Amino acid sequence: MLHLILVLAGACTVGMTMPLPDFYSYSPAAGDGSGVEFSTAHEGRITGVRVWEYSGAYIIGIQLSYDGNWTTLVSANYDTPQELTLLDNESIIQVSGKYYSGYIYELMFVTSNGRSLKVGQPYGNSFNFYPTHDGSELRFLSGRQNGNGITSIGAHWALYSVA
Repeated sequence: MLHLILVLAGACTVGMTMPLPDFYSYSPAAGDGSGVEFSTAHEGRITGVRVWEYSGAYIIGIQLSYDGNWTTLVSANYDTPQELTLLDNESIIQVSGKYYSGYIYELMFVTSNGRSLKVGQPYGNSFNFYPTHDGSELRFLSGRQNGNGITSIGAHWALYSVA
């Protein structure tokens, strides 16, 4: 009986020291990547997306809202942005698009409710970002911009938990 207790105690100790699964993932940046680095990382949950397109060409600006507060605009704005406001308990589960000749030409955001926002021109090389863990959602974007537009973009995914 003592032997069984020691074996079980050892198994419990080993189980407690094992690391928890990693529920974070990164979709490596697509695009040529010239210019200055950017990150939209912010506290809270993403509640909206704004994207600016240079009239019939490439993506020139992007902005995310976290719990109703908009981040600093990445790159530039021109004309009126296209915007997607997320519903309660809705999250972004896919980011796709196209890049060509130094710029991101198209971005598409897909939500957990099946809604989407597609901005830009379907021209160039395709990319498709999504989380590697079930239940994960977009937490922030990173990449590079040159002041005229977005030159590369990557997506960071994680489970959202209220602290």
